[in-house]
Amino acid sequence: MPFPLYLLALAVFAMGTSEFMLAGLLPDIAPDLDVTVGTAAALTTAYAIGMVVGAPLMAGLARNVPGRSGLSAFVLLFLAAHAVGAVTGSFPVLIATRVVAALANAGFLAVALTTATALVPSDKKGRALAVLLSGTTVATVAGVPGGSLLGALFGWRAAFWAVAALCVPAAVGILAGMPARRPREHAADGPPALRPELAQLKRPRLLVVMLVGALVNAATFAGFTFLAPVVTDAAGLGELWVPVALVLFGAGSVAGRLSDRRPGSVLVVGGPLLLVGWPALALPAGEPAVLLLLVFLQGALSFALGGTLITRVLHEAWGAPTMGGSYATAALNVGAAVGPLVAATTLGTPLGCHGPLWASGSLVLLALLVALPLRGVITADPGRSGAPR
Repeated sequence: MPFPLYLLALAVFAMGTSEFMLAGLLPDIAPDLDVTVGTAAALTTAYAIGMVVGAPLMAGLARNVPGRSGLSAFVLLFLAAHAVGAVTGSFPVLIATRVVAALANAGFLAVALTTATALVPSDKKGRALAVLLSGTTVATVAGVPGGSLLGALFGWRAAFWAVAALCVPAAVGILAGMPARRPREHAADGPPALRPELAQLKRPRLLVVMLVGALVNAATFAGFTFLAPVVTDAAGLGELWVPVALVLFGAGSVAGRLSDRRPGSVLVVGGPLLLVGWPALALPAGEPAVLLLLVFLQGALSFALGGTLITRVLHEAWGAPTMGGSYATAALNVGAAVGPLVAATTLGTPLGCHGPLWASGSLVLLALLVALPLRGVITADPGRSGAPR
């Protein structure tokens, strides 16, 4: 694989760490900024909304910008947003920095997804995406719990500074190692017209896969965002066990990535197991060993389905070579925006901190109800999805 892919993965690692780490920082951010935990969860929603809006917007704006310049600019903007967030004492300002960071993240990921596949021959595009998205997996395994641990030891602001510091080598590496021009697919003629790429969003096949991906990701974020209270309150464990739970969830994502070669099996087998797993995670929350085991299994199932659906969106968006990455980014972050909002409404019910886990199960059920009648679209051989081979 070309070395620039690993530079892109480093930036994805920093951005993934920021996106997910709030799950372990909300209990500290809330009292520091004088808001409730439910209100603090709006930080996750603001970030997700910024990703949804920013993915197509920033990808469209960056279509005519050389890849190296656009990617490095997004990383530097992301760095600046975290520096401001680390020093602010205002919750509205922190919300604003999350939106700006999300716009930068969305633009970077949308461009990076198309850049990564254009850097390699057509028969290696799947592997190129795996290298790029490994940054997210490493973030869930090491970056997220690392940020949570920094927050527990030195306060949540230290985690924001750590993310900003990670952006420095990523930006320098992209400036030094990425080609100055766009990858070879569009170097000669420029990017294709924008209107036909946007017209791809009228295709029912693409919309169905995007919807199912959004629902599965909503379930993941509904449970993941409020996992810390389950660990500390329901299971009665100390704050330092929150990073352990996040490590287990992220480690499950590594196992989940192995199943993206068989999307049919992932949907048919993994979907129902994921449906059962979220409410099952709520039932033994008072038994720490069982809870941690189920956290690992849910990580594997959640990322198996989520990773497979990312690939399916990119296959179905074959007619949008510069915008397809933004469609995948937007779909998954619609889920990231909706999930915490749905989960937050359950916190004031008798379900308490278990409510988000039941909300996750409901969202998976809805995803399966949408997917099962149209499972042929989602599980079809990529080579037969309408894209050119």
